[in-house]
Amino acid sequence: MCGRFARKSTQTILEEWFDINLEDMPWFAPSYNIAPQSTQPVVRMGCDSGQREMALLRWGLVPYWAKDAKIGYSTINARAEEVALKPAYREALKQRRCLVPADAFYEWKRLDEKTKHAFAFALASGEPYAFAGLWESWRPKDPAGTPPLETFTILTTDPNELMEPVHNRMPVILSPKDYDRWLDPGDPARPPVDLFRPYPAERMKAWPVSDRVGNVRNDDPELLAPSNQPLIQQNLF
Repeated sequence: MCGRFARKSTQTILEEWFDINLEDMPWFAPSYNIAPQSTQPVVRMGCDSGQREMALLRWGLVPYWAKDAKIGYSTINARAEEVALKPAYREALKQRRCLVPADAFYEWKRLDEKTKHAFAFALASGEPYAFAGLWESWRPKDPAGTPPLETFTILTTDPNELMEPVHNRMPVILSPKDYDRWLDPGDPARPPVDLFRPYPAERMKAWPVSDRVGNVRNDDPELLAPSNQPLIQQNLF
């Protein structure tokens, strides 16, 4: 799964990376410890403009048909091999796909029954990247003027060789050349499921980080600094 990630890139960097005008972006700051139920920027196709836009959505997808928003606590990730069949995701897969900007994601390796250690995963190039995501818009039965709640989920797939020693799942990371294919609604009956593959391990890097990342109240650049765990790193990688 992917339950925590970091986005250190500034809006100026993301403007160029995702080809979105800075003036059209909502304001947001870098975050080094992004947790479920927080509001984060995603890239999607604008309903009116048909062009890429960046919007602030809550992490934890709430399907349009849900009775209440509590379902969002269990839908932070969607297994890529199941999204076409699961009622919570299949309509979003057809026409509401998005990119989730990130610079790293965290995962915990269990060393024994009482010990686990956090690792960060990023591109070897140090560039930002995008998770494949789905988004939804939901309204309560009695909205009473309440604006719709917009939410997203991150797709996961099998691990690559770098990820496998730590966890049996990893987020679907898309190459920039595939951004248009993923965002373009195209034929709803034929979504681009061929993109649901592990990102090449040789193009990524991993390193142990401080266990401070386990506390969502910690949100600072030091969370991405390598921790002093050389033996663990040597054993895993």
